[in-house]
Amino acid sequence: MINRPELLLPAGNIESFHAAIKGGADAIYLGLRQFNARGRASNFNNFQLLSIVETARQNSVKVYVTLNIVVKNNEISPLIDILYFLSQANVDGIIIQDWGVYYLALKYFPKLNIHASTQLGIHNSLGTIQAGKKGFERVVLARELTLNELEQICKKSKTETEVFIHGALCYSFSGMCLFSSYAGGWGANRGVCAQPCRRTYQISKKQKFLFNLKDNQQIEQIHKLTGLGVSSLKIEGRMKSGEYTYRVATAYRMALDDPEKVKDAKMILDLDFGRNKTGYFLGGNISNAISETTVTGIFLGKVEKIKGDWITINSEMEIVPGFRIRFQSDNSNQRETIKVQEVINEGDKYIIKANGKIISPKSEVYLSGINDIKFPNRLKEVKSKRVKPIHSGFKRKVLTSLSTKSNLKKTEIYYRINSLEWLRKIHLNEMDGLFITLSRTLWNRFNPELPFIQKNKGKIFVELPKFIAEDAIPFYQALVRRMTKSGIRNFVLSHLSQIELIPSNCKVLTNENVYVFNDATIKVLKENNISIFTYPLEIDYPTLNSFANKTGIVPIYFYPELFHSRMPVQVGKEDNFTDDSNIELRRFRRNGITSVVPKQPVSWLQFKNKLSKSGFSRFLIDLSFETVSKNKAKTIKNRLLRSEQIQPSTTFNFSKELK
Repeated sequence: MINRPELLLPAGNIESFHAAIKGGADAIYLGLRQFNARGRASNFNNFQLLSIVETARQNSVKVYVTLNIVVKNNEISPLIDILYFLSQANVDGIIIQDWGVYYLALKYFPKLNIHASTQLGIHNSLGTIQAGKKGFERVVLARELTLNELEQICKKSKTETEVFIHGALCYSFSGMCLFSSYAGGWGANRGVCAQPCRRTYQISKKQKFLFNLKDNQQIEQIHKLTGLGVSSLKIEGRMKSGEYTYRVATAYRMALDDPEKVKDAKMILDLDFGRNKTGYFLGGNISNAISETTVTGIFLGKVEKIKGDWITINSEMEIVPGFRIRFQSDNSNQRETIKVQEVINEGDKYIIKANGKIISPKSEVYLSGINDIKFPNRLKEVKSKRVKPIHSGFKRKVLTSLSTKSNLKKTEIYYRINSLEWLRKIHLNEMDGLFITLSRTLWNRFNPELPFIQKNKGKIFVELPKFIAEDAIPFYQALVRRMTKSGIRNFVLSHLSQIELIPSNCKVLTNENVYVFNDATIKVLKENNISIFTYPLEIDYPTLNSFANKTGIVPIYFYPELFHSRMPVQVGKEDNFTDDSNIELRRFRRNGITSVVPKQPVSWLQFKNKLSKSGFSRFLIDLSFETVSKNKAKTIKNRLLRSEQIQPSTTFNFSKELK
């Protein structure tokens, strides 16, 4: 007998919570005012959460709380308060991204059930198997999986799986996007993404949407997903209205309860007022997944005439009082929304009042809401007892356990290359380690038995990629075996679950993609026998300097991957393009992955002396996106040793706060 999966609905505000209950949710997920990836949603305070949990219990609905951002060291104290509160508030689980949050929850608040957020980047059975071993109750899988990959993962995993079935999509893998952070310090991993994927980009003097994905919709796959054994079907939309939540909940509830009503459910979803839809990777066709507009809602028509405060709209769909309609200027990003109060109908023309709003002539008009369903905007009074504050002695004990200081005296310099040509341009005797990250084709050409490789095998580090598709796992298993057989026993992980591929007698490092923003995360890495870790590319200096443990590798010269995506990007014959703030960008495609990097490198070479005085001794020079050149490699190292900047370059978030 097939178990019916849980229908999981978003609640970004009080109305959405009530809408989810009324729409037939089995569970809801929501965020408190801190530490959640939808920082711009209304969210909830502690008192409201207690009321929500009580009401949800009365309706047999579960409540999961999102703590799904990376957490800085200076935020650990309030995080402990929240974890304690949640452990007493009877929530059904917490959804996390940060390994430091995992460490604190598992060690000090064992009553909490832990779910791995999609921000944690789990995309194969290595991830789900490791999550089960580590005590995660559930894994929220990456959105970029095919139906076949999902089937294989579900077969191999005993851990519960959760899959997004409706709502907005990110162009980059969740948890791997640095664009918003790079462009203005608004970190997607901090819950304040500025949505650069929704902007236009200039190619050959033309503005185009390159990364603007349509909305995910899996109503037609719903029973296939059920048959695979997926535990939870998740709707995106904590920034959406209660009206959206209710309609989407009703549609998927209908389809889950009666397979014969999928067509009717799809008709309900036509009024979710989102973007155009795509089945994405689960639907098996990504060719039309990019949208040419960012406007949400149902297209009605265009403004035909404006006279005084009256607007004439040409629309084939009837416009009635109560509609919320959005006006989108055809030559700018100007938008205005009006709630229709009175309508004069003249055939297919509708005349409404502008209500003082300034509307551009020939604007496109979209229906953004019908306002035919009302939901309460208040919560019931809490009958349960208030949660007592955390004991100060216990909290002090937790904080003290994280403050063990550690640093090195000797300077160590590591390099990274992604081309075999670099091996003829650099000298292994002048570095402490070389990270080699290659495509599968190049790994097949790499000969570990070459004399100069064998002579320096203690300095060679085989680096695994950020994304390993399910059918690529055997390739990397074989690669690890081939390398260890040749005496190369140093490996760099891009995801902590990749440790499942590595024999126990090897030296294992983690790179900057295993995010380390706090000392609690380092505790997890040490418990997993990680010899050395790497600090994130988007980190700022105050956060770096806050670490008690300063033995990690500081990336000091690199081209950050702003997008890391399984989705192709159509830039024609050119690989270069520009964003709306004139940042010059380059596109690379390898192993089925699209990378977008800035044309200028990030250089912290000039801060080397400052970092050394602060206790940091390990540095990484990343040559991955550099033109292969002996002089370039030498110049960068000399600048590092002299603590001199290289130009042109940027400093990313080093001198400004990562928000």
